[in-house]
Amino acid sequence: MDAIDVKILDLLQQDAEQQLAQIAEAVGLSSTPCWRRIQRLKESGVIRRQVALVDAQALNVGVTVFVSVRTATHTREWFERFCATVQAIPEVVEFYRMSGDVDYLLRVVVPDIAAYDAVYKRLIAGTQLFDVSSSFAMEELKFTTALPLAYVR
Repeated sequence: MDAIDVKILDLLQQDAEQQLAQIAEAVGLSSTPCWRRIQRLKESGVIRRQVALVDAQALNVGVTVFVSVRTATHTREWFERFCATVQAIPEVVEFYRMSGDVDYLLRVVVPDIAAYDAVYKRLIAGTQLFDVSSSFAMEELKFTTALPLAYVR
């Protein structure tokens, strides 16, 4: 990946609906070579997919809850059951296995506390958990899906 690819990625991360001609002009290429580079980035898996970013408030899921999960069980069977449980809950929009005191971290979006309680009940019904701690975001101070490009080699 070279500097032109990084510029293309920067532009696409800001607005993936830009016209090819705009992107090509911004990076100093004609349309065909620019299109080839974008296709190569897609084929290599650098660009995984293009999506629409939707406003959570407009969809009535403006409450963000960070859920820390600890477990006393670390078997493969438990892990697979827990993953399946979490994957089946659409309100869970991010799911990570962590190092440190917390085993798993989830980001959940819901309209209100009552809706989160329903998510919580589905979460604990699916698997045996040692501890579940929920923190409600009071204010979103930064949100981006754009990845930093300064580390590209």
